[in-house]
Amino acid sequence: MAELTQNEKRLLAALGKEERTFATPLAGLLGATPEAVVQWAHLAQEKGLVATERIVARELVYTDEGNRYLETGLPETQLLREIRQGATVEDLRKHAAFAIGFGQLRKKGLIRVTGSAVEKIPGASTDADEAALKNPAPDDPRTKDLIKRGILAEHETVQHKVSITPEGLALVQAGLDLRAETGTLTRDQIVSGTWRDCNFRRYDVKKLPRRLYPGKVHPYQRIIGEMREILLTMGFEELYGEIIQQCYWNFDALFQPQDHPAREMQDTFYLSETLPLPQGYEKVKAMHIDGGGTSSTGWGGTWKEEKARQCVLRTHTTCLSIQHLAAHRDPPVKAFAVGRVYRRETIDTTHLAEFEQLEGIVMDEDVTFANLLGILREFYNRMGLDSVRFKPSYYPYTEPSLDAEAYVEGIGWVEMGGAGVFREEVTAPLGITCPVLAWGLGISRIAMLRLGLKDLRLLHKSDIQFLRETPVITDAEGGI
Repeated sequence: MAELTQNEKRLLAALGKEERTFATPLAGLLGATPEAVVQWAHLAQEKGLVATERIVARELVYTDEGNRYLETGLPETQLLREIRQGATVEDLRKHAAFAIGFGQLRKKGLIRVTGSAVEKIPGASTDADEAALKNPAPDDPRTKDLIKRGILAEHETVQHKVSITPEGLALVQAGLDLRAETGTLTRDQIVSGTWRDCNFRRYDVKKLPRRLYPGKVHPYQRIIGEMREILLTMGFEELYGEIIQQCYWNFDALFQPQDHPAREMQDTFYLSETLPLPQGYEKVKAMHIDGGGTSSTGWGGTWKEEKARQCVLRTHTTCLSIQHLAAHRDPPVKAFAVGRVYRRETIDTTHLAEFEQLEGIVMDEDVTFANLLGILREFYNRMGLDSVRFKPSYYPYTEPSLDAEAYVEGIGWVEMGGAGVFREEVTAPLGITCPVLAWGLGISRIAMLRLGLKDLRLLHKSDIQFLRETPVITDAEGGI
């Protein structure tokens, strides 16, 4: 049998005399708190020496309001006494119990109000309610109503009954060493030699210590921070912006037609606010209508200024990139943004109405599509994704466009995000003539892979067990 602690021995010795008792009187005998006694009992129970029973008792107690009503009667009782022939609402309003009592009388159907006149219903009585107040019964509907009104309250008390088992009793009868134990040696004990007479506490070196859960950054935020650090070390600067964006920057400046399905109410969160269009918006308007004098033919049709002035919850962080380019038209530019975006999605294990997105741009005179592939491969490699491949794709504001995929053991190829080179229709209205490489990826997808999750909602759920059990570092490389 495992070694007993001094407190377990003391508990068994006390139970050897009482055999069965509650934790509170045991605490008095042992000079401890009831909580400590329960803890010792559970330790002894694991060794089969003690049995514990948790007993929950519920009792009804009077609130301060209830104690007053015990003396004066319920408000409806007090007010019912005042109703005589010819009584009016104004007469009763003068009584202190009117505010509560009048509503209760009407609710219980004990009075009739005609205009301002008030009269009792024949046989009206609150005797049953007063009886429930004086002798409450947990299952009585009237008692439940008094609890709901805050006149009575339910109090729960928990007691722990502790009893010794035959094995524990046999151990007590065989004799327990109740001498005080020494757990830590002092300098004086060593110098004086008194340590030789000490009764040392035994330690089980195989027993695991109690787990500690130190404070740490949320796993999702750690991954976002890691991405941010990678891009900063690669020479990028970080962009910041508001979650409320004008449709002009969120859609129009990115050459997304005003009748595009993604701009419909079922896909985008529109706001009632509008903002004035920025200076030079006419070039974007012309680009949409006929190509604005470039090699493009535009989308044709009409372009409505009022639609561009509308505000939305941003659907991507590309709106921050295009605004940064509008303010920094001379190369070189290397920037990224990490932020939350909003879309009208049906929430399930892999979709949320709001999620984080990472967006990056590179503008310089000599950058090419090959540079874009190199940047993406380097970023994903630093994130711990060694196998990366690219395939052609389509996006409204880049050409050529691609999708990046990473290979994950046990899952296969997983799409990570999209990228491409900004189209002439995007850069020309801003006066930019250099190539602009751009990419965007969903951070939550990578986070799910890194943390081994199957439900995206766990990234935002307050699950203390998930937060405690998730390690700070997943492996020596910091990758998946």
